[in-house]
Amino acid sequence: MNIPNIILTDNKKLIKYLDSIKDDEYKKFNEKIIKTNNIIGVRLPILKKIAKEISKLDYLTFIKNNKHKYYEEIILHGLVITYLKDYAISIKMFDEYINYVNSWATCDIVVANFKIINKNLDKYLIKIKEYLKSNKSFIKRVGIVSLFYYLNDEYIDEVLDMVNCIKSDDYYVKMAIAWFISICLIKYYNKTLLFLKNCNLDDWTYNKALQKAIESYRIKNKDYLKKLKRN
Repeated sequence: MNIPNIILTDNKKLIKYLDSIKDDEYKKFNEKIIKTNNIIGVRLPILKKIAKEISKLDYLTFIKNNKHKYYEEIILHGLVITYLKDYAISIKMFDEYINYVNSWATCDIVVANFKIINKNLDKYLIKIKEYLKSNKSFIKRVGIVSLFYYLNDEYIDEVLDMVNCIKSDDYYVKMAIAWFISICLIKYYNKTLLFLKNCNLDDWTYNKALQKAIESYRIKNKDYLKKLKRN
């Protein structure tokens, strides 16, 4: 994808460029689900192509000139980092990026695209523990959503213990925990059932995790899960 080089150094030109490729229907849809008016309306596959191209150019200048006013600006900042090849550089920049995360989308989309984590699981787990201690709810959510990379035999026990220790009344944190536990039920059904019997999850998060698992087509024994709901 050929992008104008001027968008790397001129934020106004960036916004003008993004506005020229927006989709008004997509904008209306995103405004509803992300609950913000600061959306231009550029579809995610296009943003990923732009970010990948920027990562090969002067991405530092681009990030420096980023005003982080619009959803697309924040997403591009994060996505650019996920395309960098050096873990030490990308994680340092990611630590700076997460301070701009202000929605479930600017968290989840970027974390899901941060594939370099797969080759640095032990190192990144240390970062997750830092994120989970944050007083900022969306940074805490970054930590929770990052745990999806650890749903394997080696890490499942440890990550369940980590989730069990999270304390927060924030809706987006609790929803992330519920989502994570529901996927654990799909991938590690028996182990997660044992976890639920003795976990410290509040009733809302616990029930929401069961609800999301029950709604999944990948769960077979739904009647039993329904019986586990707390009153």
